[in-house]
Amino acid sequence: MTSSLLTVSYIGASALFILSLGGLSNQESAQRGNLYGMIGMAIAIVATAIGAGMSGFDASNYGTLAIAMIPGILIGSLLAARVAMTSMPELVAILHSFVGAAAVLVGIANYLSPDHSLSGVEEAIHQVEIYVGVFIGAVTFSGSVIAFGKLRALITSKPVLLPARHFLNLGMLAAIVWLGSWFLAAPGYAGLTPLLIMTGIAMVLGVHLVLAIGGADMPVVISMLNSYSGWAAAAAGFMLSNDLLIITGALVGSSGAILSYIMCKAMNRSFISVILGGFGAASGSAPAVKLEGEVHETTAADTAKLLRDAKSVVIVPGYGMAVAQAQHSVSDIAKTLKGLGITVRFGIHPVAGRMPGHMNVLLAEAHVPYDIVLEMDEINEDFPATDAVLIIGANDTVNPSAEEDPNSPIAGMPVMEVWKSHKAIVMKRSMASGYAGVENPLFYKANTEMLFGDAKKNLDEILTHLR
Repeated sequence: MTSSLLTVSYIGASALFILSLGGLSNQESAQRGNLYGMIGMAIAIVATAIGAGMSGFDASNYGTLAIAMIPGILIGSLLAARVAMTSMPELVAILHSFVGAAAVLVGIANYLSPDHSLSGVEEAIHQVEIYVGVFIGAVTFSGSVIAFGKLRALITSKPVLLPARHFLNLGMLAAIVWLGSWFLAAPGYAGLTPLLIMTGIAMVLGVHLVLAIGGADMPVVISMLNSYSGWAAAAAGFMLSNDLLIITGALVGSSGAILSYIMCKAMNRSFISVILGGFGAASGSAPAVKLEGEVHETTAADTAKLLRDAKSVVIVPGYGMAVAQAQHSVSDIAKTLKGLGITVRFGIHPVAGRMPGHMNVLLAEAHVPYDIVLEMDEINEDFPATDAVLIIGANDTVNPSAEEDPNSPIAGMPVMEVWKSHKAIVMKRSMASGYAGVENPLFYKANTEMLFGDAKKNLDEILTHLR
């Protein structure tokens, strides 16, 4: 492959990655966006592998490359095909950790295999690229592993707040800067010691930052780690002098940061505090309001009657719908109600589920029309005029304490204002609190009824009564 053809391949792959991001911004074009990304990545891998021969790569090593790639392709394809939608956030988190680990390994290998053509300022810049790339990769790796553990319930979802944690973070950052000066001044391979020490400290920093974040904010963490993985890839691109890797990493890093900013705005969180892992603590020092009242329990038959008598219905899905794999039953109920002349819409909170777009993907899988799936900002003002709201497994995203209790851990977080509707039906297995560990006063309101049990079983029973 000539240098010109390699350049054209990289430009084509970069264009496809940009088209992929554009496609993923809309539900209708998401499949096309995924296809663009897959084609772009295939071009990038093939062009890079073939182009390696231009820089002295021994052709006999292609067999070794194939031995490394083929198992990876098979394992990745198998895992992606078999993973349940409820486990998709964990898969995304662990994939981010792989990107971080790759950046660390590339940086260390690059340092041990120096480019002797560099000297003076160019060599110093390259050393900075290695150091920064390894740092970002180490934080991404360890932070993503902790995020995986939280999402998998292997680690508590509550924020782990160490005494003087901000000073601890600042201390680690100061140590990393000092080690960086040692690394840059070290002759030959003597910089390997500060590089490895910094890697260990950066991993501890990544663990500490993510541990300090509570369960309700994990969707933002996933988005932020996505951004970190992009910057780690870009740093690896600088180390390897690979323009395509730089472009791809910058696209992922910037898009992840923008998404994180949008989500922070939607949750009334500080973008800077996300980066510093500092928003896992409760908003106030006083105790949260103690919940009092009576819970009104209902049945599937009564819920079906309520829905049939309504003129407008809003369905608010949550993680419980994903766990029960009830999206197809929900879709059938929506179609049945629509056939009865009832206005049916879906309300989606920006962080419903365990990752951005989780509910949208499930509803799209069940062939729910895109035009009746509305975001929180689009539907919140309509709840006072809504006859019935069916809440399926959502908890923190419909919690009125976010607006009513200034001492709540989720105080200030915009939520779906379902309690303003004429009647709210909450489907849950029990009265247990949500992933954030916050009690929900919605369950005790006069216009709320609780339908306990497995979501899919109850939805199927509701559908039977409707028909």
